[in-house]
Amino acid sequence: MPDDDAIRCDACPVLCYIKPGRLGACDRYGNRDGQLVRVDPHVVLDRALSRGDSVVPFLDREQDWDGNIVSSSGTFVTAIGAGTTYPDYKPAPFIISSQVEGVDMVTVVTEGIFSYCGVKVKIDTDRHLGPERNMVRAQGEAVGHVTTSEYGSQMLSVGGVRHLTGGSRKEGTVTCDTLLTLSNGGAVELTVDEGATVVVEAGKPPIIDDVREERMRVGCGSATIGMFAKQWFGKTDEVVVVDDHITGVLSEHQAGKLLGIPETGVKIKGRRSTPGRYFQVAEPGTGWGGTNIDDPLSILQPFKSKIAWPGLRLLMVSTTGEHHAYFELDEDLKPVAKELPATLRESVARIKENCEPALCSVLFMGGAGGSLRAGVTENPVRLTNSVRAALTRVTCGGAPVYIWPGGGITFMVDISRMPENAFGYVPTPALVAPIEFTLKLADYAELGGYMDHVRKLASIHSEEGQRHLQHRAENPWPLAKAPGGRS
Repeated sequence: MPDDDAIRCDACPVLCYIKPGRLGACDRYGNRDGQLVRVDPHVVLDRALSRGDSVVPFLDREQDWDGNIVSSSGTFVTAIGAGTTYPDYKPAPFIISSQVEGVDMVTVVTEGIFSYCGVKVKIDTDRHLGPERNMVRAQGEAVGHVTTSEYGSQMLSVGGVRHLTGGSRKEGTVTCDTLLTLSNGGAVELTVDEGATVVVEAGKPPIIDDVREERMRVGCGSATIGMFAKQWFGKTDEVVVVDDHITGVLSEHQAGKLLGIPETGVKIKGRRSTPGRYFQVAEPGTGWGGTNIDDPLSILQPFKSKIAWPGLRLLMVSTTGEHHAYFELDEDLKPVAKELPATLRESVARIKENCEPALCSVLFMGGAGGSLRAGVTENPVRLTNSVRAALTRVTCGGAPVYIWPGGGITFMVDISRMPENAFGYVPTPALVAPIEFTLKLADYAELGGYMDHVRKLASIHSEEGQRHLQHRAENPWPLAKAPGGRS
């Protein structure tokens, strides 16, 4: 039996009993003098602050509220710190009305409890992290998998309901902790089965097997040939751009043909695709061009004796310019390493210059299910239809989201465009993420919304423990009119 002075929290399925002065298992709700309170501040965005600070208190509890601080369309109430709708039938914690350019609007604000969620991690690197579909682990537990690589980036899918709820209790707990850390901008060490160890942190370079990545590729080997062929013309006889995916050869490539570069007799290991483009020259790895080689000559077969000539100049370079080597053929048509001529240094430096800084990107992805939508309207499918018809705008902590096509409301958001520490958790385990629905007040009434719970902006005051954050300039203002004039 719980202590007599403990109160029960109904903000999530765990239903903690919380003693005075203590917090629940989620660290988000506490017992303050017998009252259940949300301990984190409720975040409000301002388009412009009255002070120079990027974060200022909403109001001190000792101050009197003058009724003017949140009375305009320059204020947006986010769901960060707002609370949830659990046990699902309750209206959203905040349903806020405001007037935007003469139009009555409403923003429905709630923190969703997401079991169906995860993050997509984009890691800018040519280095091989591991075979596709192989498990990604944190603290030894499976938390995701390697997915399809993209141009200059390796991709991981982390989280998902099967890891959160379909494995052991420890797997679910570690998955939840990993998602929370990544979504709140923290660093996580991940290991890939039969692959690398990588430290991932949104907005920071990845650290792969203890090596901090500096840049992503300028393009594949073929694209690099096309981009820089003119800069090599007349300065070298042959260029081979080593790449795990498509290795390029200047003299065979269409760019070389159009420039009139003669054949050199170079022979490349691997599978020839089209002229000057080769697949599978080596195994994936962390060496030259994302391959497993340290010696670029290992991808070459002997030069054709009837075509090649002594003194032939050969530049070999990777898709980032990180690796490069210069050779000249001796009398036996064997490559001999030489110092890189000054005439070629600029072109190698140009490859590096055109490689963007390597970063990690973390995109949270979740499905707004029936229980969350029930906090907006008693007929949840109407909310889905309204989002599909672009009558309702969805944001996540005030940041823009991408809504996936098809059924339901499956959204994706770049966590770097959200306020810091916007995510929480419940030990079911599941993530807690902010979500806001903004639409015209008249459209909300047609949805069957909870009109008797609509509150004016001016009713938000200091007793609710809020704080202001400055709206990020790179984000569209959530209350602005959509393209075409629709609010």
